Amino acid sequence: MAETTLASVVETAQDDAVSLDEVVRFTSDLIRIDTTNRGGGDCTERPAAEYVAEKLADAGIEPRVLESAPGRTNVVARIEGTDPGAEALLVHGHLDVVPAEPADWTVHPFSGEVLDDVVWGRGAIDMKNTDAMVLATVRAWARQGRRPRRDIVLAFTADEEDSAAYGADYLTRQHADLFDGCTEGIGECGAFTFHGAGDLRIYPVAAGERGTAWIKLTANGTAGHGSKANPNNAVSTLSAAVARIGDHQWPLRLTPTVRAALVELAALHGLDTDLDTTSPGDLAHHVEELLSELGPAAGLVESTLRNSANPTMMSAGYKVNVIPGSATAYVDGRTVPGGEEEFTHTLDRLTGDAVEWEFYHRQVPLEAPVDSPTFAAMREALLHFDPGAYVVPYCMTGGTDAKQFSRLGITGYGFSPLKLPPGFDYGALFHGVDERVPVEALRFGVRVLDRFLSR
Repeated sequence: MAETTLASVVETAQDDAVSLDEVVRFTSDLIRIDTTNRGGGDCTERPAAEYVAEKLADAGIEPRVLESAPGRTNVVARIEGTDPGAEALLVHGHLDVVPAEPADWTVHPFSGEVLDDVVWGRGAIDMKNTDAMVLATVRAWARQGRRPRRDIVLAFTADEEDSAAYGADYLTRQHADLFDGCTEGIGECGAFTFHGAGDLRIYPVAAGERGTAWIKLTANGTAGHGSKANPNNAVSTLSAAVARIGDHQWPLRLTPTVRAALVELAALHGLDTDLDTTSPGDLAHHVEELLSELGPAAGLVESTLRNSANPTMMSAGYKVNVIPGSATAYVDGRTVPGGEEEFTHTLDRLTGDAVEWEFYHRQVPLEAPVDSPTFAAMREALLHFDPGAYVVPYCMTGGTDAKQFSRLGITGYGFSPLKLPPGFDYGALFHGVDERVPVEALRFGVRVLDRFLSR
């Protein structure tokens, strides 16, 4: 019996070493497959989807390859758990990436090169690294003859970096049956090391997302010669509305997730706070004072305290001496849970009667419980491999495929574990130049995912 146990331990250690090597190789390989999403349907995820499907099939996991349009390919697979009565868990990651200009990069963005124990390239953080971690984890289970407790549904999706129309949106509308039994899901943008003041190590796990409210503004006026007086100038009318939107100060809206984050961050910094008894009139001032004392950690919550609307694009005219008859602008709006009605009423007021506006792309905000057994299991897995750190909930400023999967009643969390060194600016690398991820961060992620998903 002792010999069998020892042999089992040795075999598991060897298999673990294989997965730690595989996660690096898979990350590099996926980066080398250029899946740039330029929007408007201009992307081909199929080569990456075929790569993922092959790695799953090699491990005896049957992949479903689902193409919503030529080249726009998704992969879904289910791993049966040991407890048939347990609810299933969705693990999702997207295969597309945002564009990258090679001339701006230190290392070619689609090289997948490993330099000084760092993997370089577009998707190293967002989010081919996580796709690779998931593949390495489930392949280790197959080698070891292990199964998770819950059914695990894997979804590798297309088009997350645009509208998700060819990816998660398509899957939830056309293949909802593949997600039967899934009540919760994990995806990107959470469980990374955030270095606070001193040697404070924080792992923020996403338990919410602001909603997407991209809007198009249109002003119509009187076309004419640029040298003549024109009180009905569409460009002037639109510009005034855009300026009002950009200058607007949105009121504080504390959601349960952000409230929990503030309370836990305050405790970590030894600060007294009582958000429940502070009067509504004083709450905004109290929160601003609290943020000023949280140091770098304030960045985890400051963009999710309220709705926002940032003008991003304007278009009008075709010649300098011609006043155009119309002008358009686009605004990147985001709504906190519970803030959608306020957003709509505020845009009506700020645009006025002379400017029309409509939603160009809209997705709901999300919130997940921070006192759930699943959140507790994520916390335990992180702290098991980084004792002395702290796990806090937070709300994402943007959105993920979790919005689409929420239509199926799936509660979403952001859990893509990475242990990052001090000075590594995780947030700046999302859609940024010189995107990269340390090798040890990937290996940490495999260990944490394995522990969490197994249990």
